[in-house]
Amino acid sequence: MPTDPLSIRDAWSKIPSPGSVETEFERFTGKRMERILATVVAIGSAILGAQALIAGITTMSWSDPARIAMLLVVFTPLVVMLIACVVGRGVRTASGVFAIVYTLALGAWPSFVDPVGKAADQPWIFFLVNVGVVAAMLAFPLWLQFAWAVGLPFVYGYVRLVEGEFSRDFWVTTAFDVSFTLILGIVIIALGWMFRSVAAGVDEARAHAVESYASAAAAAAAEEERATMSALMHDSVLAALIAAERAEGERAQELAVGMAREALTRLANTEAAVAQEGSDEPVGIAQIVVELRRALSELGADAIVEERGGIGLIPGRAARALVLAARQALGNAVTHANGRGLHILAEGRGDEGISVTITDTGPGFDLQAIGADRLGISASILARMAGVAGTAKIDSSECGTTVTLGWERP
Repeated sequence: MPTDPLSIRDAWSKIPSPGSVETEFERFTGKRMERILATVVAIGSAILGAQALIAGITTMSWSDPARIAMLLVVFTPLVVMLIACVVGRGVRTASGVFAIVYTLALGAWPSFVDPVGKAADQPWIFFLVNVGVVAAMLAFPLWLQFAWAVGLPFVYGYVRLVEGEFSRDFWVTTAFDVSFTLILGIVIIALGWMFRSVAAGVDEARAHAVESYASAAAAAAAEEERATMSALMHDSVLAALIAAERAEGERAQELAVGMAREALTRLANTEAAVAQEGSDEPVGIAQIVVELRRALSELGADAIVEERGGIGLIPGRAARALVLAARQALGNAVTHANGRGLHILAEGRGDEGISVTITDTGPGFDLQAIGADRLGISASILARMAGVAGTAKIDSSECGTTVTLGWERP
Protein backbone atom coordinates (compact mmCIF):
# COMPACT_ATOMS: atom_id res chain seq x y z
CA MET A 1 0.00 0.00 0.00
CA PRO A 2 1.64 3.31 -1.02
CA THR A 3 2.28 5.90 1.68
CA ASP A 4 1.49 9.55 1.17
CA PRO A 5 4.77 11.45 1.69
CA LEU A 6 2.85 14.57 2.71
CA SER A 7 1.11 12.72 5.53
CA ILE A 8 4.47 11.40 6.73
CA ARG A 9 5.95 14.91 6.76
CA ASP A 10 2.88 16.31 8.55
CA ALA A 11 3.21 13.65 11.23
CA TRP A 12 6.95 14.18 11.52
CA SER A 13 6.49 17.93 11.92
CA LYS A 14 4.57 17.32 15.15
CA ILE A 15 7.43 15.36 16.74
CA PRO A 16 10.30 17.37 18.28
CA SER A 17 13.79 16.15 17.51
CA PRO A 18 15.48 14.11 20.28
CA GLY A 19 18.51 16.30 19.74
CA SER A 20 16.66 19.41 20.84
CA VAL A 21 17.21 20.81 24.29
CA GLU A 22 14.08 20.15 26.28
CA THR A 23 12.86 22.97 28.54
CA GLU A 24 11.62 20.34 30.96
CA PHE A 25 15.24 19.67 31.87
CA GLU A 26 15.24 23.05 33.60
CA ARG A 27 13.07 21.53 36.36
CA PHE A 28 14.98 18.26 36.68
CA THR A 29 15.57 18.52 40.45
CA GLY A 30 12.03 19.75 41.09
CA LYS A 31 10.55 16.81 39.21
CA ARG A 32 12.85 14.41 41.02
CA MET A 33 11.77 15.89 44.37
CA GLU A 34 8.09 15.53 43.46
CA ARG A 35 8.73 11.88 42.63
CA ILE A 36 10.43 11.32 45.98
CA LEU A 37 7.61 13.02 47.88
CA ALA A 38 5.01 10.95 46.05
CA THR A 39 6.89 7.73 46.85
CA VAL A 40 7.24 8.58 50.55
CA VAL A 41 3.56 9.56 50.73
CA ALA A 42 2.59 6.27 49.07
CA ILE A 43 4.54 4.23 51.62
CA GLY A 44 3.21 6.10 54.67
CA SER A 45 -0.36 6.26 53.37
CA ALA A 46 -0.32 2.54 52.55
CA ILE A 47 0.68 1.72 56.13
CA LEU A 48 -1.97 3.99 57.68
CA GLY A 49 -4.54 2.86 55.13
CA ALA A 50 -3.91 -0.79 55.94
CA GLN A 51 -4.31 -0.05 59.64
CA ALA A 52 -7.59 1.80 59.01
CA LEU A 53 -8.87 -0.94 56.69
CA ILE A 54 -8.19 -3.67 59.24
CA ALA A 55 -9.90 -1.61 61.96
CA GLY A 56 -12.85 -0.91 59.68
CA ILE A 57 -13.35 -4.54 58.67
CA THR A 58 -12.96 -5.98 62.17
CA THR A 59 -15.34 -3.49 63.83
CA MET A 60 -17.91 -3.30 61.05
CA SER A 61 -21.15 -5.18 60.87
CA TRP A 62 -21.82 -6.42 57.33
CA SER A 63 -25.51 -5.73 57.90
CA ASP A 64 -24.84 -1.99 58.23
CA PRO A 65 -24.97 -0.54 54.68
CA ALA A 66 -23.97 2.95 55.84
CA ARG A 67 -20.61 1.77 57.19
CA ILE A 68 -19.98 -0.37 54.10
CA ALA A 69 -20.73 2.59 51.80
CA MET A 70 -18.48 4.87 53.85
CA LEU A 71 -15.68 2.29 53.64
CA LEU A 72 -15.97 2.15 49.85
CA VAL A 73 -16.25 5.94 49.45
CA VAL A 74 -13.03 6.54 51.40
CA PHE A 75 -10.84 3.64 50.31
CA THR A 76 -11.58 3.72 46.58
CA PRO A 77 -9.94 7.14 45.98
CA LEU A 78 -7.21 6.21 48.49
CA VAL A 79 -6.24 3.15 46.44
CA VAL A 80 -6.29 5.24 43.24
CA MET A 81 -4.00 7.81 44.90
CA LEU A 82 -1.55 5.12 46.03
CA ILE A 83 -1.39 3.67 42.50
CA ALA A 84 -0.85 7.15 41.00
CA CYS A 85 1.98 7.85 43.47
CA VAL A 86 3.68 4.56 42.65
CA VAL A 87 3.49 4.92 38.85
CA GLY A 88 4.17 8.68 38.95
CA ARG A 89 1.22 9.71 36.77
CA GLY A 90 -1.86 11.73 37.72
CA VAL A 91 -0.59 12.26 41.26
CA ARG A 92 -2.06 15.74 41.70
CA THR A 93 -5.49 14.79 40.40
CA ALA A 94 -5.77 11.57 42.40
CA SER A 95 -4.46 13.20 45.59
CA GLY A 96 -6.80 16.17 45.24
CA VAL A 97 -9.80 13.88 44.75
CA PHE A 98 -8.94 11.86 47.85
CA ALA A 99 -8.35 14.98 49.97
CA ILE A 100 -11.76 16.42 49.05
CA VAL A 101 -13.67 13.12 49.26
CA TYR A 102 -12.12 12.23 52.62
CA THR A 103 -12.91 15.67 54.08
CA LEU A 104 -16.54 15.37 52.96
CA ALA A 105 -16.79 11.81 54.29
CA LEU A 106 -15.30 12.85 57.64
CA GLY A 107 -17.71 15.76 57.96
CA ALA A 108 -20.68 13.51 57.09
CA TRP A 109 -19.59 10.70 59.41
CA PRO A 110 -22.00 11.50 62.33
CA SER A 111 -24.96 11.73 59.95
CA PHE A 112 -24.48 8.29 58.42
CA VAL A 113 -22.82 6.21 61.15
CA ASP A 114 -24.10 5.55 64.66
CA PRO A 115 -21.82 6.78 67.49
CA VAL A 116 -19.58 4.30 69.27
CA GLY A 117 -20.35 5.59 72.75
CA LYS A 118 -16.82 5.53 74.26
CA ALA A 119 -14.17 8.23 73.90
CA ALA A 120 -11.37 5.68 73.74
CA ASP A 121 -12.95 3.84 70.78
CA GLN A 122 -11.90 5.71 67.67
CA PRO A 123 -13.57 4.75 64.37
CA TRP A 124 -11.29 3.73 61.52
CA ILE A 125 -11.90 6.91 59.49
CA PHE A 126 -9.99 8.98 62.07
CA PHE A 127 -6.77 7.07 61.32
CA LEU A 128 -6.60 8.78 57.92
CA VAL A 129 -6.62 12.44 59.00
CA ASN A 130 -2.92 12.93 58.26
CA VAL A 131 -3.26 11.01 55.01
CA GLY A 132 -5.75 13.67 53.95
CA VAL A 133 -3.16 16.33 54.87
CA VAL A 134 -0.34 14.75 52.81
CA ALA A 135 -2.77 14.31 49.90
CA ALA A 136 -3.40 18.07 50.03
CA MET A 137 0.37 18.62 50.14
CA LEU A 138 0.74 16.75 46.83
CA ALA A 139 -2.27 18.32 45.12
CA PHE A 140 -2.86 21.90 46.21
CA PRO A 141 -0.94 25.22 46.26
CA LEU A 142 0.88 26.17 49.46
CA TRP A 143 -1.81 28.37 51.02
CA LEU A 144 -4.43 25.66 50.51
CA GLN A 145 -2.07 23.04 51.94
CA PHE A 146 -1.80 25.00 55.22
CA ALA A 147 -5.57 25.55 55.20
CA TRP A 148 -6.05 21.78 54.93
CA ALA A 149 -3.45 21.07 57.63
CA VAL A 150 -5.21 23.46 60.04
CA GLY A 151 -8.83 22.85 59.05
CA LEU A 152 -8.92 19.05 58.83
CA PRO A 153 -7.94 18.42 62.50
CA PHE A 154 -10.70 20.79 63.64
CA VAL A 155 -13.22 19.01 61.39
CA TYR A 156 -12.08 15.80 63.03
CA GLY A 157 -12.44 17.36 66.49
CA TYR A 158 -15.95 18.63 65.78
CA VAL A 159 -17.05 15.25 64.44
CA ARG A 160 -15.68 13.50 67.55
CA LEU A 161 -17.51 15.88 69.86
CA VAL A 162 -20.76 15.45 67.94
CA GLU A 163 -20.30 11.69 68.11
CA GLY A 164 -19.73 11.87 71.88
CA GLU A 165 -22.58 14.36 72.41
CA PHE A 166 -20.03 16.89 73.74
CA SER A 167 -19.39 14.92 76.92
CA ARG A 168 -16.41 15.74 79.15
CA ASP A 169 -14.49 12.53 78.29
CA PHE A 170 -14.67 13.34 74.60
CA TRP A 171 -13.44 16.90 75.18
CA VAL A 172 -10.24 15.69 76.87
CA THR A 173 -9.30 13.00 74.36
CA THR A 174 -10.35 15.10 71.38
CA ALA A 175 -8.28 18.11 72.46
CA PHE A 176 -5.18 15.91 72.66
CA ASP A 177 -5.84 14.27 69.28
CA VAL A 178 -6.56 17.59 67.54
CA SER A 179 -3.41 19.27 68.88
CA PHE A 180 -1.22 16.31 67.92
CA THR A 181 -2.75 16.03 64.44
CA LEU A 182 -2.50 19.81 63.92
CA ILE A 183 1.19 19.95 64.80
CA LEU A 184 2.03 16.89 62.69
CA GLY A 185 0.10 18.25 59.70
CA ILE A 186 1.85 21.64 59.82
CA VAL A 187 5.24 19.90 60.09
CA ILE A 188 4.44 17.76 57.05
CA ILE A 189 3.42 20.79 54.96
CA ALA A 190 6.49 22.74 56.11
CA LEU A 191 8.84 19.89 55.17
CA GLY A 192 7.24 19.58 51.73
CA TRP A 193 7.58 23.34 51.19
CA MET A 194 11.24 23.25 52.31
CA PHE A 195 12.21 20.35 50.04
CA ARG A 196 10.47 21.94 47.07
CA SER A 197 12.14 25.29 47.71
CA VAL A 198 15.58 23.66 47.82
CA ALA A 199 14.88 21.81 44.56
CA ALA A 200 13.64 25.02 42.91
CA GLY A 201 16.81 26.81 44.03
CA VAL A 202 19.00 24.09 42.54
CA ASP A 203 17.11 24.26 39.23
CA GLU A 204 17.39 28.06 39.15
CA ALA A 205 21.13 27.94 39.86
CA ARG A 206 21.60 25.35 37.10
CA ALA A 207 19.63 27.48 34.64
CA HIS A 208 21.75 30.57 35.46
CA ALA A 209 24.97 28.55 35.11
CA VAL A 210 23.95 27.15 31.73
CA GLU A 211 22.86 30.60 30.52
CA SER A 212 26.17 32.15 31.63
CA TYR A 213 28.18 29.39 29.98
CA ALA A 214 26.19 29.70 26.75
CA SER A 215 26.71 33.47 26.70
CA ALA A 216 30.45 33.11 27.30
CA ALA A 217 30.77 30.41 24.64
CA ALA A 218 28.81 32.52 22.13
CA ALA A 219 30.99 35.55 22.84
CA ALA A 220 34.18 33.50 22.45
CA ALA A 221 32.96 31.95 19.20
CA ALA A 222 31.95 35.34 17.79
CA GLU A 223 35.34 36.82 18.66
CA GLU A 224 37.18 33.90 17.11
CA GLU A 225 35.05 34.14 13.99
CA ARG A 226 35.76 37.88 13.69
CA ALA A 227 39.49 37.30 14.06
CA THR A 228 39.46 34.59 11.40
CA MET A 229 37.45 36.72 8.99
CA SER A 230 39.72 39.71 9.60
CA ALA A 231 42.80 37.63 8.80
CA LEU A 232 41.18 36.39 5.60
CA MET A 233 40.13 39.87 4.59
CA HIS A 234 43.67 41.13 5.11
CA ASP A 235 45.53 38.22 3.49
CA SER A 236 43.27 37.25 0.61
CA VAL A 237 40.47 39.69 -0.12
CA LEU A 238 42.50 42.89 0.19
CA ALA A 239 45.32 41.37 -1.85
CA ALA A 240 42.83 40.49 -4.58
CA LEU A 241 41.37 44.00 -4.52
CA ILE A 242 44.80 45.58 -4.76
CA ALA A 243 45.70 43.27 -7.67
CA ALA A 244 42.45 44.17 -9.43
CA GLU A 245 43.12 47.87 -8.99
CA ARG A 246 46.62 47.62 -10.45
CA ALA A 247 45.72 45.23 -13.29
CA GLU A 248 46.33 46.96 -16.60
CA GLY A 249 47.02 44.22 -19.08
CA GLU A 250 44.93 41.18 -20.00
CA ARG A 251 47.34 38.84 -18.19
CA ALA A 252 47.21 40.96 -15.02
CA GLN A 253 43.41 41.01 -15.16
CA GLU A 254 43.26 37.21 -15.46
CA LEU A 255 45.53 36.90 -12.44
CA ALA A 256 43.37 39.33 -10.48
CA VAL A 257 40.23 37.34 -11.34
CA GLY A 258 41.96 34.13 -10.20
CA MET A 259 43.01 35.75 -6.93
CA ALA A 260 39.48 37.04 -6.35
CA ARG A 261 37.96 33.60 -7.02
CA GLU A 262 40.42 31.98 -4.62
CA ALA A 263 39.73 34.59 -1.96
CA LEU A 264 35.97 34.06 -2.23
CA THR A 265 36.39 30.29 -1.99
CA ARG A 266 38.60 30.56 1.06
CA LEU A 267 36.21 33.05 2.64
CA ALA A 268 33.24 30.76 2.08
CA ASN A 269 34.98 27.60 3.31
CA THR A 270 36.52 29.12 6.43
CA GLU A 271 35.35 27.58 9.74
CA ALA A 272 36.53 27.96 13.30
CA ALA A 273 38.56 24.76 13.19
CA VAL A 274 38.82 24.02 9.45
CA ALA A 275 40.14 26.56 6.93
CA GLN A 276 40.71 24.64 3.75
CA GLU A 277 39.37 24.96 0.26
CA GLY A 278 38.64 21.33 -0.49
CA SER A 279 39.75 19.28 -3.45
CA ASP A 280 38.64 19.17 -7.06
CA GLU A 281 38.49 15.36 -6.94
CA PRO A 282 35.01 14.31 -8.18
CA VAL A 283 32.61 13.33 -5.41
CA GLY A 284 29.55 11.14 -5.84
CA ILE A 285 26.17 12.56 -4.98
CA ALA A 286 25.52 9.53 -2.78
CA GLN A 287 28.58 10.53 -0.72
CA ILE A 288 27.04 13.95 -0.14
CA VAL A 289 23.95 12.26 1.34
CA VAL A 290 26.22 10.18 3.59
CA GLU A 291 27.90 13.38 4.80
CA LEU A 292 24.51 14.95 5.51
CA ARG A 293 23.47 11.92 7.57
CA ARG A 294 26.76 12.14 9.46
CA ALA A 295 26.13 15.81 10.18
CA LEU A 296 22.71 14.92 11.59
CA SER A 297 24.30 12.30 13.82
CA GLU A 298 26.90 14.77 15.10
CA LEU A 299 24.17 17.29 15.87
CA GLY A 300 22.17 14.65 17.74
CA ALA A 301 19.09 15.29 15.61
CA ASP A 302 16.68 13.10 13.67
CA ALA A 303 15.24 13.99 10.29
CA ILE A 304 13.62 12.48 7.24
CA VAL A 305 16.33 12.25 4.54
CA GLU A 306 15.07 11.70 0.99
CA GLU A 307 17.49 10.88 -1.83
CA ARG A 308 16.51 11.12 -5.47
CA GLY A 309 18.72 10.50 -8.47
CA GLY A 310 21.82 9.70 -6.41
CA ILE A 311 24.02 8.66 -9.37
CA GLY A 312 26.50 11.25 -10.59
CA LEU A 313 29.72 13.12 -9.80
CA ILE A 314 30.38 16.79 -9.05
CA PRO A 315 33.65 18.61 -8.27
CA GLY A 316 34.97 18.03 -4.76
CA ARG A 317 35.20 21.73 -4.00
CA ALA A 318 31.54 22.26 -4.85
CA ALA A 319 30.54 19.16 -2.91
CA ARG A 320 32.42 20.32 0.18
CA ALA A 321 30.92 23.82 0.00
CA LEU A 322 27.43 22.33 -0.35
CA VAL A 323 27.94 19.96 2.62
CA LEU A 324 29.31 22.75 4.82
CA ALA A 325 26.46 25.09 3.89
CA ALA A 326 23.93 22.32 4.56
CA ARG A 327 25.61 21.59 7.90
CA GLN A 328 25.21 25.24 8.87
CA ALA A 329 21.54 25.18 7.85
CA LEU A 330 20.99 22.00 9.89
CA GLY A 331 22.71 23.56 12.89
CA ASN A 332 20.46 26.61 12.61
CA ALA A 333 17.37 24.37 12.42
CA VAL A 334 18.39 22.41 15.52
CA THR A 335 19.42 25.50 17.50
CA HIS A 336 16.58 27.88 16.65
CA ALA A 337 13.72 25.49 15.71
CA ASN A 338 14.59 22.61 18.07
CA GLY A 339 14.83 20.36 15.03
CA ARG A 340 11.03 20.27 14.74
CA GLY A 341 9.82 18.83 11.45
CA LEU A 342 13.36 18.65 10.08
CA HIS A 343 13.38 17.27 6.52
CA ILE A 344 16.20 16.92 3.97
CA LEU A 345 15.72 16.33 0.26
CA ALA A 346 18.78 15.68 -1.94
CA GLU A 347 18.03 15.64 -5.70
CA GLY A 348 20.84 14.67 -8.05
CA ARG A 349 20.79 15.36 -11.77
CA GLY A 350 23.56 13.01 -12.83
CA ASP A 351 26.82 14.83 -13.52
CA GLU A 352 24.99 18.07 -14.24
CA GLY A 353 24.34 19.17 -10.68
CA ILE A 354 22.56 18.66 -7.38
CA SER A 355 20.14 20.49 -5.12
CA VAL A 356 19.67 20.05 -1.38
CA THR A 357 16.54 21.34 0.37
CA ILE A 358 16.40 21.60 4.16
CA THR A 359 13.09 22.44 5.80
CA ASP A 360 11.81 22.73 9.35
CA THR A 361 8.53 23.74 10.96
CA GLY A 362 10.03 26.07 13.56
CA PRO A 363 8.95 29.66 14.27
CA GLY A 364 11.04 31.10 11.42
CA PHE A 365 12.92 34.40 11.40
CA ASP A 366 13.25 37.72 9.57
CA LEU A 367 16.21 37.44 7.20
CA GLN A 368 16.48 41.22 6.91
CA ALA A 369 16.71 41.64 10.70
CA ILE A 370 19.90 39.57 11.03
CA GLY A 371 22.84 41.69 12.14
CA ALA A 372 25.76 42.27 9.81
CA ASP A 373 28.12 40.70 12.33
CA ARG A 374 26.23 37.38 12.27
CA LEU A 375 28.05 35.27 9.71
CA GLY A 376 26.14 32.00 10.07
CA ILE A 377 23.95 32.71 7.03
CA SER A 378 25.77 35.41 5.08
CA ALA A 379 29.20 33.75 5.08
CA SER A 380 28.59 30.09 5.92
CA ILE A 381 25.69 29.62 3.51
CA LEU A 382 25.27 32.41 0.96
CA ALA A 383 28.94 33.35 0.41
CA ARG A 384 30.07 29.73 0.58
CA MET A 385 27.75 28.69 -2.25
CA ALA A 386 28.57 31.83 -4.24
CA GLY A 387 32.27 30.96 -3.94
CA VAL A 388 31.73 27.76 -5.96
CA ALA A 389 29.27 29.32 -8.42
CA GLY A 390 26.37 27.70 -6.62
CA THR A 391 23.03 29.04 -5.46
CA ALA A 392 21.48 29.45 -2.03
CA LYS A 393 17.92 30.54 -1.30
CA ILE A 394 16.35 31.00 2.13
CA ASP A 395 12.60 31.33 2.67
CA SER A 396 11.37 31.77 6.24
CA SER A 397 8.00 32.50 7.80
CA GLU A 398 6.13 31.74 10.99
CA CYS A 399 5.29 28.31 9.51
CA GLY A 400 8.93 27.27 9.10
CA THR A 401 12.15 27.80 7.18
CA THR A 402 13.31 26.33 3.86
CA VAL A 403 16.94 26.50 2.72
CA THR A 404 17.58 25.47 -0.90
CA LEU A 405 21.17 24.87 -1.99
CA GLY A 406 22.10 24.11 -5.58
CA TRP A 407 25.03 23.63 -7.90
CA GLU A 408 24.97 23.14 -11.67
CA ARG A 409 27.81 22.42 -14.01
CA PRO A 410 28.51 25.49 -16.21
